[in-house]
Amino acid sequence: MELSVMKQSFIETKMSLKQELYSACQEFVSTKLQTIEKTIQSNKNALNSETKSSAGDKHETGRAMLQLEMEKAGQQLKVVNEMQLQLAKINPNIETKNSCLGSVIQTDQVNYYLAISMGKIETSGGVYFAISPKSPIGKLLLGTSKGSKITFNSKQIMVKTVA
Repeated sequence: MELSVMKQSFIETKMSLKQELYSACQEFVSTKLQTIEKTIQSNKNALNSETKSSAGDKHETGRAMLQLEMEKAGQQLKVVNEMQLQLAKINPNIETKNSCLGSVIQTDQVNYYLAISMGKIETSGGVYFAISPKSPIGKLLLGTSKGSKITFNSKQIMVKTVA
């Protein structure tokens, strides 16, 4: 009976870690989205307030620069929207044996959260790196399970746990 209680506690800890990592990714995407939307709105306001001056070339250069900034922000918005779609596919309450989107993967070297390309996340359970399954290391980790070995950058990595 005591072993089953310990196992249940371990599973609950893993699930709360997954929820913590998932929430960190959601917050990251939300913050990026707000920043991009503010940039787009600011650029729209600047474009609308540009008035034709006697220095025509200077005016046109300013408008062209704002257009370039708008295009750049539009590309960033597209990337963030893709991240949102990726996160929407994840259910952090599901435990997995083989790594897939939403898995927490602990290796003998680094811990990963297979979700979006966000980078380092410091949690109560340690340091994890949120990576996309489309990234080079993410592609190698997809489908792995406890005990699997992969080679990345000429280093052998052993998967200790997948949740």
